[in-house]
Amino acid sequence: MVTMADGSSPTPGSAWDVAQRQFDEASAHLNLDEGTLNFLRHPKRELTVNFPVTMDDDSIRMFTGYRVHHSTMRGPTKGGIRYHEDVTLEEVRALAMWMTWKCAVVNIPFGGAKGGVIVDPRELSERELRHLTRRFATEPSVLMSPESDIPAPDVGTNAQTMAWIMDTYSMHRGYSVPAVVTGKPIPVGGSMGRGEATGRGVMFTTREALKHLGMPMEGTRVVVQGFGNVGSVAAYLLEQQGARVTAVSDVYGGIYNPRGLDMPALLAHVKESGTVTGFSDADAVTNAELLALECDVLVPAALENQIREDNAGAVKAKLIAEGANGPTTPEADRILHDKGAFVIPDVLCNAGGVTVSYFEWVQGLEWNFWSEAEVTKRLEEIIVNAFNGVLQTALERNIDMRIAAQVLAISRVAEALAIRGVYP
Repeated sequence: MVTMADGSSPTPGSAWDVAQRQFDEASAHLNLDEGTLNFLRHPKRELTVNFPVTMDDDSIRMFTGYRVHHSTMRGPTKGGIRYHEDVTLEEVRALAMWMTWKCAVVNIPFGGAKGGVIVDPRELSERELRHLTRRFATEPSVLMSPESDIPAPDVGTNAQTMAWIMDTYSMHRGYSVPAVVTGKPIPVGGSMGRGEATGRGVMFTTREALKHLGMPMEGTRVVVQGFGNVGSVAAYLLEQQGARVTAVSDVYGGIYNPRGLDMPALLAHVKESGTVTGFSDADAVTNAELLALECDVLVPAALENQIREDNAGAVKAKLIAEGANGPTTPEADRILHDKGAFVIPDVLCNAGGVTVSYFEWVQGLEWNFWSEAEVTKRLEEIIVNAFNGVLQTALERNIDMRIAAQVLAISRVAEALAIRGVYP
């Protein structure tokens, strides 16, 4: 069991516990001293805030939020802010750590951060969400800037949320600062292609993995758990590449058609109804049943810890493309490995979002914005290079792709630490 500097240990089974165990497994393949390892496993700083929000009925409700910076060795911290009723500090720590490795895997000059507020955003009106967002944004604003910490959307937040944060920060500065957040609407400094970037990255890495495995994209059966921004875009783009998406799910349930789902029609249905359930020409399935369906590619694009020791044995996919952060536990990883499944780890598979966030940040700093074609071309180049780098590491060291991605990432952050040294 890992003991942190404050004497605490990760809660067994938590995302933070998983992140630490993954780190230990990867670092065992690196010749790093204990001091360096302890430095790399600890978050640089953590902020917990309790703040009031005036609700629509004029009552005052208290909320708790977090912002964790894991590493600043390779540049400013970068990471999303999620609104979810189950947000915990340990979860945010883990997500910040994974962001550090994600940025290093794709070799962009950021360290990892993450934020969250304990709230179910579906229970708040738009006015209440705006008030909550602006008030929360003022709390970590002493740490935020285009040079130090740049938030982005995550579960429960979106481009509008980022616009409110950018405007709040800008009002305090007295001028517009578009580069302080990414994932903004295009009229206020967002990047073309940012909304589709994470799902597009899932498609690129899946395509490259299928090539490596000698599997054709045409007719490949794909199952997607989670039909939000990541899962829906990945499903649509994979269908465009010739794959057959046979099942998808969201928080309300799932649908399945072995002949394939019509993605444009399904997207129209979701836009109208708010859920995939009730889509015609498809059978209902639960999220648990969906993970065990016959398929070639499984894309878990929901929340953490979806593929676990108790259900990994039922997974039939040959390729698992992790669109979500931390969807597979270490115990499940071993089961999938023994079954011969090829896993594209989250820090590689879903890194398209942070990559285009980096593009958006650069464009905002320069006040010079790119076309969607240029964004997509640059994204493909970075993601394909990152995939090949991780695959080469895996083959050379005879390790799986998750350990390889973390080995590559940890070594890059450790190299930056060795060059910079420890202050003072």
